[in-house]
Amino acid sequence: MALEKWKKVDSETVHANPWFAYNIDSYLFPDGKEAKYYYAHTFGSVFIVPVAESGKIMMVKQYRYLNDRISIEFPGGGIKKNEDEFYASRKELVEETGFDGDFEKIGIYNPCNGLTNEICHVFIARNLRPSHEFSKDKTEDFELEEYSVAEIEEMIYKNEIYDGMTLAAWSLVRRKLAE
Repeated sequence: MALEKWKKVDSETVHANPWFAYNIDSYLFPDGKEAKYYYAHTFGSVFIVPVAESGKIMMVKQYRYLNDRISIEFPGGGIKKNEDEFYASRKELVEETGFDGDFEKIGIYNPCNGLTNEICHVFIARNLRPSHEFSKDKTEDFELEEYSVAEIEEMIYKNEIYDGMTLAAWSLVRRKLAE
């Protein structure tokens, strides 16, 4: 038996801010019963794995308010309305690292498909070069660090890298970095 899609009847935005909207959809199950679905709507996100000339991977260390912890992550961020994921990836890399590069799109994932419709686009950036095309976001403060593949694997194992978006991006790029 094939899975059947649900049919959207209506959608309401309950709250919107610059990063996401909280929506409630009314939909019909295949058997005709109506229900509601509550979720966060975004325009997507990007995560970039920048490879330095040394072969080490650039990561940003920053304070994360919601967990009251320091987090080690790949550069990344949200895509704004009508913004292309390639443009957003360049902007985020330059803002967070001060470098631009040659981008290769590796894949996509949904960070939590029961709670959001967000699609995250993952890139590897190579041939890095200094750039000042985009200004640093005044709401973010970073320390730029470089790690080997083995060091990243060890930090993941020790839960020193715990950010889910970074872990998902790493799962997509890890094999590609070994090529």
